[in-house]
Amino acid sequence: MKRALPLFASLGLAGCAAVGPNYKAPELAPPAAYQGVAALASTPRTTVSDQQADLSRWWLQYRDPELQRLIERALKANLSLAEAASRIRQARYQEIVAGAPALPQVNADANASHQHISKNAFPPGFASLLGGGGGSSSGGSSGGSGGSSSSSAPAFALPGSGVSLYQLGFDASWEIDVFGGVRRAVEAARAGAEAAVWSQRDAEVSLAAEVASAYFALRADQRRTAVYQAEVARQQGLYTLIRDRRTVGAATQLDTERQTNQIANAQARLPDLSSDAEVQIHALGVLLGQAPEDLAAELAPAAPIPSPPPAIPAGLPSDLLARRPDVRQAERNLAAASARIGVATAELYPEITINGSADLVSTSLKTLLRWSSRQYSIAGAVNWPLLDGGEAHADIAIAREQYAQALAAYRNALLTALRDVEDALSRCAADQAQGQSLAQSLQSARNTQTIAQQQYSVGLVDYSDVLNAQAAVLSAQDQIAQNDAALSRDTASLYKALGGGWSSD
Repeated sequence: MKRALPLFASLGLAGCAAVGPNYKAPELAPPAAYQGVAALASTPRTTVSDQQADLSRWWLQYRDPELQRLIERALKANLSLAEAASRIRQARYQEIVAGAPALPQVNADANASHQHISKNAFPPGFASLLGGGGGSSSGGSSGGSGGSSSSSAPAFALPGSGVSLYQLGFDASWEIDVFGGVRRAVEAARAGAEAAVWSQRDAEVSLAAEVASAYFALRADQRRTAVYQAEVARQQGLYTLIRDRRTVGAATQLDTERQTNQIANAQARLPDLSSDAEVQIHALGVLLGQAPEDLAAELAPAAPIPSPPPAIPAGLPSDLLARRPDVRQAERNLAAASARIGVATAELYPEITINGSADLVSTSLKTLLRWSSRQYSIAGAVNWPLLDGGEAHADIAIAREQYAQALAAYRNALLTALRDVEDALSRCAADQAQGQSLAQSLQSARNTQTIAQQQYSVGLVDYSDVLNAQAAVLSAQDQIAQNDAALSRDTASLYKALGGGWSSD
């Protein structure tokens, strides 16, 4: 055994290459450029460049102090982010758990026992054969010069007597990680912790976009409310004009009823807009980790819809591999899956363990701490499973399939990221094109309304022409408000798709 122990130690110190594959990130081939950039370039209200820039705080580009405050507060207080941070800490503790088997395990132990032997446990006369009486508690030699040991505790008990035993010491074991199973487990745990970090950053990206989206929707509701309130006031003024014309016979009862209906239609939209504005305020409150109604006083005053920045530095599709947190998370999950193949493969190889113990053992507390009470042992063991019904090989096959799944997920994450960017680019281009058309439509509708009112005032057209012109103006104003909010929201979605919203800090 003395010759074997140095062999075990040298194996533990020198080790060997860990079994299983050494991970290398697969090469992915994103397209050279975004296709949607060309469509957006034809509507130059907001442009996209292929220059990569810092998008960590993209919301500053909207130049809206309230939006900036809301997002910064959400990033500090959101409860989903707190949950993600806890998962990171949990994953880092898991690294310690995974690496623990490669380190010596030491336990301290202490015990005391007393055993009384029955007088009838042995045949009659057995005690006298051993040189003792049935009721005596005296034992053998104390190990000294051969003098009497009547005052010492017995080394063993005779029938009808008892013996006490005290023990204090340590035991240790060390499983030598010769084939790297523990190292692969640590590698997998570390990759899992890094994946948890990227998961948190992905949550930050989504959170910033959610806050911006809710804020834009709130400001759109407030702007549309102002449009309908102004329309109600204008319609009421027109009702007064029609009523006065009716008193002189220039208008009919039908005209006044139609105008009353116009006022009611405009007023009917206000409750829905007010309710939706409250819903957005409630959503923002929860995103900031507060009660839904806590932000009501702060956000109730109306404010303009923030305009999107004139240019977005999107960079190239290949930048998504480094910028998108969900893509980075998928790559780290792939690395963890690769390491777990090594963990499973290590089960095919022997486990080499060294066990040892060092104790102080005595039948008396007075002599327990003496050097002569020492007792120790050391042993080495090799455990090599030979027949397990194919379980180890099946575990390796399972780990390889999990790696294949993680690889597919990684590739899919990049494709999804590319799709998100292209979709956002398409929506932004459509919003800008629609905005230009709506601006022209509003100008035309206003001109038509002015002409219709002038002709109606002199009796050249029927009042239905005035109503149609009014409806066209109101519809165009409402659609422009919604389109402006959609453009700001879709621009924020583009920032999210590009992976903006997290910082390496």
